[in-house]
Amino acid sequence: MECSPFFYMFRQQMMFSSFFLWLLLIFTVVFSSGFLTAHAFTGTYGVNYGRIADNLLSPQSVVTLLKAARIKNIRIYDADHQVLAAFKGSGIEIVVGLGNEYLKDISIGEDGAINWVKENVQPFLPGTRIRGIAVGNEILGNTDVELWEVLLPAVKNVYNALDRLDLTHDIEVSSPHSEAVFANSFPPSSCIFREDIVQYMKPLLQFFSQIGSPFYINAYPFLAYKSDPEHIDLNYALFQKNAGISDTKTNLHYDNMFDAQVDAAYAALEKAGFSKMEVIVSETGWASNGDENEAGASANNARTYNYNLRKRLLKKKGTPYRPKSPVKAYIFALFNENLKPGPTSERNFGLFKPDGSISYDIGFTGLVPSSASSSFLSFKGIESQGWFRFGSSYQLVLTSCAATLLVLTL
Repeated sequence: MECSPFFYMFRQQMMFSSFFLWLLLIFTVVFSSGFLTAHAFTGTYGVNYGRIADNLLSPQSVVTLLKAARIKNIRIYDADHQVLAAFKGSGIEIVVGLGNEYLKDISIGEDGAINWVKENVQPFLPGTRIRGIAVGNEILGNTDVELWEVLLPAVKNVYNALDRLDLTHDIEVSSPHSEAVFANSFPPSSCIFREDIVQYMKPLLQFFSQIGSPFYINAYPFLAYKSDPEHIDLNYALFQKNAGISDTKTNLHYDNMFDAQVDAAYAALEKAGFSKMEVIVSETGWASNGDENEAGASANNARTYNYNLRKRLLKKKGTPYRPKSPVKAYIFALFNENLKPGPTSERNFGLFKPDGSISYDIGFTGLVPSSASSSFLSFKGIESQGWFRFGSSYQLVLTSCAATLLVLTL
């Protein structure tokens, strides 16, 4: 039976009206919730830019180094104005830190948080791409229980300050945790949060779930291996060929510890009622030097771990338990930091030495004094290609043809 042209016009109008109502419903749900989600990570690879040292490159030269290495994501542990000014126009996305020492004052009320944001974030926007604020670092699980109590109020005040300044759609609020928040993590499926931490962790996770923030965890196979080298296979920790481990509860096989640590975090979140929350690794790395009792701390092991980790992240694949969620990680750290306290390893996590030369070759180029005899790309040549806009007394060194091939867009 044939239908009249009027019928077809009527049907198209009805379809358009239904589609419009569907869109309207979506916008109503999103905006009525009062929360807008910002994402602080582009791609899957980032680096922590620690600066506890007295011999580092200027922030301007650091930007040059990062652009040459195609590193698009950086975390700093404060909101240093010189650093933030140097990153203006670079296109590099940066997460700033609100230090642990500020949490008690920030937790008291929104005014303190607004003043902090107005002083340390807002003046640098939009030229400097500040995409996140990490409120505190490794608070839950440390020894200062008073900070446990003020973490959530501080997080809420920072978010509300961003909301009042109309910045929540651009800047994510988070708080990185250490593995100390877990009661156990082996096998991965058995991981749960510590009983004494749950009362603080669950409300924090609830708020992060509402505003769309991920769970940030500092995951270090190096620290696990160092603590028990007799029972942990070094190859398993370094992404090298090994027998791996099997999780009998999930029937999943793990051929590296990094994936197992990420999935342990997913398991803990699931048991706490947050199965849809994304896990991002806020710190991971391997020490290139250490004390006699620091098993595994060597330049060769650091190179192996960071080279294999970089390859793994570039594949943009998930974990055995979350195969459809590409793993994202910030590497610790950009530089060796000579003023860090603690064992020797703490001062030797850098991908680069303080002068900007590479600590070991994992495919990055480095900055070296202009008197070096190695092959180089001059800054003028790079500037003419539009990579950056400022001068420098350094030059880029191509470490090898293989290294050049590995300098990919992250």
